[in-house]
Amino acid sequence: MAGLGVEIRRDYYLKKLIKRKNNGLIKVITGIRYCGKSYLLKNLFYNHLIESGVDADHIIRFDFYSGEDLYMIGERHHSPIEKRGVDPEKFMAYVRSKVIDEGMYYLLLDEIEELDCFESVLNGYLRKDNMDVYVTGNFAKLLSKGVVTQFAGRGDVVHVYPLSFAEFMSVYKGDQYAGLEEYMLYGGIPWVVLQENVNDKASVLQFLLNVVYLRHITKRFQVKNKEELGELLNVLSSSIGSLTNPEKLKNTFKSEKKSKISSQTIKKYINYFEDSFLIESAQRYDIKGKAYKVTPKKYYFSDLGLRNSRINFRQLEPNFCMENVIYNELRMRGYNVDVGVIATTEKNHEGKIVRKQLEVDFVCNLGSSRYYIQSAYSLPDETKRTQEIRPCRKIDDSFKKIIITKDFVHPYYDDYGILTVNIYDFLLDPEIIHR
Repeated sequence: MAGLGVEIRRDYYLKKLIKRKNNGLIKVITGIRYCGKSYLLKNLFYNHLIESGVDADHIIRFDFYSGEDLYMIGERHHSPIEKRGVDPEKFMAYVRSKVIDEGMYYLLLDEIEELDCFESVLNGYLRKDNMDVYVTGNFAKLLSKGVVTQFAGRGDVVHVYPLSFAEFMSVYKGDQYAGLEEYMLYGGIPWVVLQENVNDKASVLQFLLNVVYLRHITKRFQVKNKEELGELLNVLSSSIGSLTNPEKLKNTFKSEKKSKISSQTIKKYINYFEDSFLIESAQRYDIKGKAYKVTPKKYYFSDLGLRNSRINFRQLEPNFCMENVIYNELRMRGYNVDVGVIATTEKNHEGKIVRKQLEVDFVCNLGSSRYYIQSAYSLPDETKRTQEIRPCRKIDDSFKKIIITKDFVHPYYDDYGILTVNIYDFLLDPEIIHR
């Protein structure tokens, strides 16, 4: 994304798109609004196509939120109360007018959900040998789930996150220590990062939350009780990194808000937040039993700045914020991330055998690789370190165990084969956990 004379490169995602070029699948680029999907597709990928020799008239760019683009096909912006989208016949006629030969055409479509019957339209383009199609959108079920199902495996999803810390540091003017503090406070939404004034950063975050994300969710899912939806977001913002479930949240609403909201409604609202990529959930996984536990779950925000803005930059618990940053980094790198649970027995101070459940912050899987990761904000002494590595020592498989701390330490392995790295090295060097 470009702004204020600065361009933020998104090479990690650009390489993903280049790798998928001409693969016969529809490339579905998902992610939270304003994370940089449109710039990635319409600018960075477009420039790549041009530089690789594709003629500009063989690249068809269309933004279904652009008044100018809609005007070209005889459409207009629809009001928030209108339920219809863009007329597919008008759009397809426009595309046909641009296709003048048998050469390969690249179709770059932004905000595809605004097109009526977009699944059928895209399915039609799949059957054309000279069409390579890329689309962006903001809702999981309508795209990453819906398209892939609709096309029987002929949809190829690339999920874009807000800026990673490494991407953030590529444009940040200070050192990595001050950079991480700002990153954990204001997050990685490109529009926010490019603001030079902290007041402007806070204002943009407030605008995005209230005017863009929540308004779009209420419109898309026809939410009637906007106040309850907002209150739930407040509660989730205050409890990142904590295990919870709809029933527990219902009781919180009942006791603190005097609300009669049902657990089913809460579950539905949480799904809305997840489908719009505001939050993600991490399931509990029984490491010894090799089974998932349906409830409770942990919820993390796709962008910490949005979370912090929602609670007016209070409750900035650095340990939970760091845990959220690590979770997002792991997800961006492609890992499936769960919360690990280890059942163990031990003697209490009375000599009685008691059962306990220890927690591993993250169980990370990618293909045949697995890592167990503990987030430890600080390790001031051996007692704290012993506490943090205890769950890892109870795991009897051979997969790597890692402690990530904000303390400045050089990477080292202890006598138990557990790797300790600092958060800066982990975020800036993706290979460090593989060494």
